Amino acid sequence: MSTFVFVLAAIGAVGGAAAVVALRDPFYSVLALVVHLLSLAVLFLLLRAELVAAVQVVVYAGAVMVLYVFVVAYVGDGEETLGERFTASLGQPVLRALSAGVGVALLTELLIATLGAGLRMVEGEGAPYHPGAKTFGTPGFIGRLLLTRFLLAFEIASFLLLIVAVGAVVLAGREREQSVEEAERAGELAGVGR
Repeated sequence: MSTFVFVLAAIGAVGGAAAVVALRDPFYSVLALVVHLLSLAVLFLLLRAELVAAVQVVVYAGAVMVLYVFVVAYVGDGEETLGERFTASLGQPVLRALSAGVGVALLTELLIATLGAGLRMVEGEGAPYHPGAKTFGTPGFIGRLLLTRFLLAFEIASFLLLIVAVGAVVLAGREREQSVEEAERAGELAGVGR
C-alpha cells in the first residue's frame, strides 16, 4: 500500500512541478503548485516526518499559497476578474463533475484514514515512538538541523518570503497611485467639458 501511495505522490509532485512551468494562466500555475506541495507532504508522511508534513501543508500549501493567489488576483491581466474566471469555469459541466468527483474521493480518503487510525489505536499500542530530540521528524531534531546544518538555506528562504511580502505592498501602492491619478484626470476632463 505504501508503494502505491508513494507512486501517486511522486506523480503528483513531478506533475505539479511540470504544470507550474507549462501552464500559461498564473492562477492555474498556483493551483498546480498547491498540488505539488501537497504531494510533497504525502511523501514526508511516508518518511514518518509528521511535523514536516504538517508544516508543509499549513505554511506552504496554506499561507504562502494564499499570498500567491492574492498577488495573482491583484496583478492579473485586468480584463477579467479572478471571480469571473472561476465562475465561468465552474459553469462547465465537465469541470463541475470532475470537482465533485475529486471532492468525494478526498472525503472518502479522509474518512478511511480517520477510521483506520482510530481502529488501530483501539486494537494496539499505536505506532512506535522513540522519545528524544535526535529522532527523525521531531521538532527538536528539525530545530537542530535548521539552526546548524541548514541555517543558510533557512535564512535565504525567510528573506525571500520577506521580499515577496514587500513586493506585494509595493505593487499595491503603485496600483493605488495610478487609480488616484486616473480619477484626477477624469475629474479634470469632466470639468473642462462643461
